[in-house]
Amino acid sequence: MTKPIDRERMPYRFCAGVCVVNDKGQVFAGRRKPKAGVPQAYEWQFPQGGIDKGEDALVAAKRELYEETNISSVELLFEVPKWLSYDLPDELLGKALKGKYRGQQQRWFVFHFIGDESEINVTQPAGGEHPAEFSEWAWRDIEEMPDLIVPFKRKLYQELVDLVRPQIEGEQKS
Repeated sequence: MTKPIDRERMPYRFCAGVCVVNDKGQVFAGRRKPKAGVPQAYEWQFPQGGIDKGEDALVAAKRELYEETNISSVELLFEVPKWLSYDLPDELLGKALKGKYRGQQQRWFVFHFIGDESEINVTQPAGGEHPAEFSEWAWRDIEEMPDLIVPFKRKLYQELVDLVRPQIEGEQKS
């Protein structure tokens, strides 16, 4: 008999999340490579990834963005002033995130994309040094994102949208 997993004793994985905005106020969305058991409708997300021990969250955000999308031509617009978190659902606890974490605490950064779209390459990001996370990408309206993410991350994405949308709208007016 296996011992039940005690969610409360498991740590969160610290992570940096990235929202990239183009000149039209749309955000970069990557479609995760298909995985068994994940409905395709929920495969779209923002770039994100772990913060290495001792690494600054902004440095991690830029690194993860480059490693997942090849994007490096960005200017920081806004840092979400608090950590956002989500918990894994029971059926993924002990399996997802290498089985070591109950979920993620994420520090989010919003960048303005100032490059040419030819820079974006999700199938061979970072010159092919890292395995591709995404199979395709698109510019989307930020309000769409909570409906496109896996349901257990939806609350976090809605909170992110509520925090970021005014900043994006402010940039569009200036």
